Amino acid sequence: MKEYFAFQWHITDECDQRCKHCYIFSEDNGKKLDAMSWEQVQETFYNCLDFCKVYDRLPYFYITGGDPILHPDFWMLLALLKEYDIPFTILGNPFHLTNEICRKLKEYGCQKCQLSLDGMRETHDWFRKPGSFDCTLEKISCIKNAGIRSVIMTTVSGTNSKEIPDIIDTVVEADVDVFAFARYCPTSEEKDAGMTPQEYRELLDTCYQKFQQYESAGCTTYFNKKDHLWTLYEYEKGIFKIPEDRQDGMIYGGCNCGNCHMTILPTGDIYACRRVQNSKVGNVFTDRIADVWICQMEQYRDYSKFEKCSKCELLPYCRGCPAVASGKDGNFYAADPQCWKEV
Repeated sequence: MKEYFAFQWHITDECDQRCKHCYIFSEDNGKKLDAMSWEQVQETFYNCLDFCKVYDRLPYFYITGGDPILHPDFWMLLALLKEYDIPFTILGNPFHLTNEICRKLKEYGCQKCQLSLDGMRETHDWFRKPGSFDCTLEKISCIKNAGIRSVIMTTVSGTNSKEIPDIIDTVVEADVDVFAFARYCPTSEEKDAGMTPQEYRELLDTCYQKFQQYESAGCTTYFNKKDHLWTLYEYEKGIFKIPEDRQDGMIYGGCNCGNCHMTILPTGDIYACRRVQNSKVGNVFTDRIADVWICQMEQYRDYSKFEKCSKCELLPYCRGCPAVASGKDGNFYAADPQCWKEV
C-alpha cells in the first residue's frame, strides 16, 4: 500500500483570534492578511497531486489558516478534495462550527477536526480571546455528532505547563477522541519555551502516569505522544527498545521534516516545517514541488549535522524537535533545549 504524504495547507491568514503564540501574528499584529485566490488554490492542489504521482504517495491535506472556514472558496476546495476522494483534516477555530457545518464537513470527507486548548479557562482565554475556552468545549459535541474525530491540541510552555494535567482531565471529561501537546516554538531569538529540561521531563512523567490511569480505566481518548522526546522518555523507562535488526544509516522515526510532510502558506511559500521560521524552500506558484523535494529540501536531511543527536543512539528514532531548537538560535541542527539526556 502507498504511504501518505501530508500537506499542511494554510489557505488564508483570516482569523477571529490573535493568539499570543501564533506564528502568523507573533511579531507583527499589523501584518497584511494573505489568502489564496481560487485560481491559486487550484494551482496549488494540482501541484501537490503531481508531487504524489512522481513519488508514488497518497495525498493527505491538513487544511488550516488562520481559520480556513473564513476563506470565501473554502467549500469549493472541499468539493475538489471530494472529487478526487482525498481525505483531510481541518485545523481551525470553534466559532463558526455548528451541527449543520460539521455535518457538511463530514459529507465532503473530513476525517478529523482539530481545535486548541492552551490552558484552563483563564489562561486559554488570555492566550486567545475571552470566551474561547467555553466555545471550544461546546463545539466538541458538534464535531463528534457529525461522525468526525475530535482532536484537541495544546501548545505547552512555561506559562501553562502546570495546567496540562487539568487539561487532560478536561478533554477526557469532554470525550475528546484524540489529545496531544507540542512545545511552543520561539518566534525570535530572545524568546524560549520557558522550561528547563528537567521540568519538561517531569511534565512528561506526570502526563504518562495520567495517560496510564485513564487507559486502564477504559478511557476512549487516544493520547497521541506527539513530541519526539517521548521516545527518549520511554527509552529510559524500558518501554521503547532499539530493535536488534536495525540497519545503520536508516531513519525509523522522529521528526518527519524532509520525510513525509511540508507546509504551504497563503502566499504560496513552501516551508519544510511551519514551526521552523527560516525554512522556506520554494513557492508553489513558481516551483514544481516535486523538484523542491529533491533539491532545496535536502538541507533538512543531513542527520550527521545534529550537534547533539548525532552522538546519541536514539538518532534514528528521536532527534527531539528541531523547530524548538531552531526557534532558540536559528540553527535547525542545534540541540533540543528541553532534551535532558547527556551524551
